[in-house]
Amino acid sequence: MRVTHVITRLIVGGAQENTIASVLGLRQKAGIEVNLMAGPSSGPEGSLESVVAGFPGLLTLVPALVRPIHPWKDSLAWRRLTQVFRASQPDIVHTHSGKAGFLGRLAAARAHVPVIIHTIHGPSFGPFAGPLANFLFRSAERRAGKVTTHFVVVADAMRRQYLDAGIGRPEIFTKIFSGFALGPCLSAVNSSEARASLGLKRDDVVVGKIARLFKLKGHADLLAAAPALVKACPHMKFLLVGDGPWRRRFEDQARALGLENHFVFAGLVPPSSVPALLGVMDVVVHLSLREGLARALPQALAAARPIVAYDCDGAREVCLDNETGFLLSPGDRAGLCDRLLRLARDPALRERLGRRGRQFVQPLFSAEIMVDHLHQLYRRLRP
Repeated sequence: MRVTHVITRLIVGGAQENTIASVLGLRQKAGIEVNLMAGPSSGPEGSLESVVAGFPGLLTLVPALVRPIHPWKDSLAWRRLTQVFRASQPDIVHTHSGKAGFLGRLAAARAHVPVIIHTIHGPSFGPFAGPLANFLFRSAERRAGKVTTHFVVVADAMRRQYLDAGIGRPEIFTKIFSGFALGPCLSAVNSSEARASLGLKRDDVVVGKIARLFKLKGHADLLAAAPALVKACPHMKFLLVGDGPWRRRFEDQARALGLENHFVFAGLVPPSSVPALLGVMDVVVHLSLREGLARALPQALAAARPIVAYDCDGAREVCLDNETGFLLSPGDRAGLCDRLLRLARDPALRERLGRRGRQFVQPLFSAEIMVDHLHQLYRRLRP
């Protein structure tokens, strides 16, 4: 069985880590040949191309496959993908992300690929976008949906959103959680040396957030809540992991609030460094208004850290209220302050929620389980 995965960019991100783990894991299965196509990776989000560079012939770069809408480059990318599919004749084309998902599926249909699968890592339309953007993205997804054999969703929320938009049928959706290497997170420790390297003291209560520094990720709400939180809990610190176009803006806001000593901007780190950073966090917050199912949430739970999340998209599937953390309505800053202060003042509560979270994610989120489920789906669709 020959399978080609296609993704827009191999930047540092959950969808990209998922795709690489899937490709590398599937390569270990008997009777399956897997390769990967992607556009160029550049910018402050970093690149994961080096992860697959050691496997000769695995990655094919498509220079015209870029994230922004660009009619000329989009046409070139579609033609190139069609050409490659016709020449290599894969049994399955499996696409990821918006642009690659649209162009890749249309190219696969043009090349008469027997099975076309698309993974929905996050919503391309919704209340976070304006009317014109929603019209364009829904129209594009409906068009590509007509040639899609099967959808993989990382959370039930994605299935509901697509079905509500008239895309697909219930029987062609399968949920497969986005797995990762559990071991490093399970062994994460609260190292005093790691804390010291970040300027954190042993008795600081560290609220961590792992997300791109950009709009819709919820940093603004955390900054707005910070003055009241620090006033009530002076030894609370905020550790922000990630980079992005709005980093300077958030740094300036922290200074304007007089809280620059309470915010630590760790910057962009490789995925392998995330478990160590989770180890120094006491609580992990996720306040995004647009996310499929953020990888940071099950990773935090695997590290036995409680989570506080907005009830957006797939967050409720792992943030079980008062069981693995606290689930809040989007924009509930008062609730955010209340839950973080409760957790800051109650180490036993943090331990209870974290322990239950670890028990919850262990049987569900390993990379091996994800790969096994994908392989079973491939065999069912292409015996």
